[in-house]
Amino acid sequence: MHSGKFSRNSAIKIYTMRFLFISVLVTAILTGCADRESGLAGKAARIHSSAFTVDSHTDTPILLARYQFDFSQQHNEMNDRSKVDLPRMKEGELDGIYFAVYLGQGPRTPEGNLKAREEALLILDSIDANLARYPDDLELATKASDLKRIARKGKHAIYLGMENGYPLGNDPDLLDEFYKRGIRYVTLVHSYNNDICDSSTDTLEHGGLSPFGEQVVARMNDLGIMVDLSHASDDTFYDVMELSRAPVIASHSCARSLCDHPRNLSDDMLLKLKENGGVIQLCFVDEYVKTPEPNPLRDSARNAVREKYGDFGELTDEEREAFLEEWFGLEREYPVKLPTVSEAVDHIDHIVEVAGIDHVGIGTDFDGGGALADCYDVSELGNITLELVRRGYSAREIKKIWGGNLTRVLREVEQAAL
Repeated sequence: MHSGKFSRNSAIKIYTMRFLFISVLVTAILTGCADRESGLAGKAARIHSSAFTVDSHTDTPILLARYQFDFSQQHNEMNDRSKVDLPRMKEGELDGIYFAVYLGQGPRTPEGNLKAREEALLILDSIDANLARYPDDLELATKASDLKRIARKGKHAIYLGMENGYPLGNDPDLLDEFYKRGIRYVTLVHSYNNDICDSSTDTLEHGGLSPFGEQVVARMNDLGIMVDLSHASDDTFYDVMELSRAPVIASHSCARSLCDHPRNLSDDMLLKLKENGGVIQLCFVDEYVKTPEPNPLRDSARNAVREKYGDFGELTDEEREAFLEEWFGLEREYPVKLPTVSEAVDHIDHIVEVAGIDHVGIGTDFDGGGALADCYDVSELGNITLELVRRGYSAREIKKIWGGNLTRVLREVEQAAL
């Protein structure tokens, strides 16, 4: 009896000691993990604050031009489909941003070309009005050197790009007019072919650049306007690589090896981009980051809305607003499972592995469909930096990704101009 009782007491003591040891060990591990994460977060915050950060592609001018949109007030997606405004730019510590003057592809006729040009000028007028309205916070940037100069004054640098060369019609000299208005890159094409080149999501028409497109690229080089190959077909990409004497950009694209979409760049294209000295800017649109899960109901509803309204470029302002209301209503009814920051940064890892650290940046496509589950708007851009720190990127490398590479390309484009 005595020995049995002694054994049971001993066993209880042993189990108690083991439990206490495991509890202490788990607590130490959890505390260590929490301390490590806290340390990484602090490091990331310091790097993010010290970097000159640039987003190379947002469609915010759509809001500025078509709605009574107060850029100085904080907005949200549910109320007005907005992911960028001045308060959230400050929260996300974004120093520079490229506003895209976007035109959907309409009729390729003299009348259609003229209408596109006039709309582009109206969008530019709306941007100018906002710059004039908030002179203490915003300033137009037209040179690579402007980013640091403006940021050091505590202001945000507003660069301008044109998404779709449609407003150029058939006249490459119109580039001079848009250059004077501040345009510093032109996305040659959008979702449908234009007179410049073939789109990555349309039929084969020109086989890449058209003869007119060759004139456009040459004139962009002469002026110091970056050639943007996001949305362009593979043949267009390679044609530009042969023709351009200056580095080019893909202002909002991802790696095709990780997400097989024609809008993304293949590994061979990434290598060509490296040879050219250009840069690919990581896009946050879900279907370019990660192949979406099938949703036949959502696809059917989207197709019905497209068929109902037809060519977006031909709609009146009222019809466009009605289309957008229905379209974004479908987004709420059939929500997309958004990719994560981690999945987006996987693309950065891949691009760095293939092309090197000097050829990748950030182009969110906020206000044009870009959003990540844990970087939903401009206020959360620091989460990208935190993930890069977690993966071991140095402060120098992160600063290249956050604007250094794109600024270098713009500088070299300026230097190559006549």
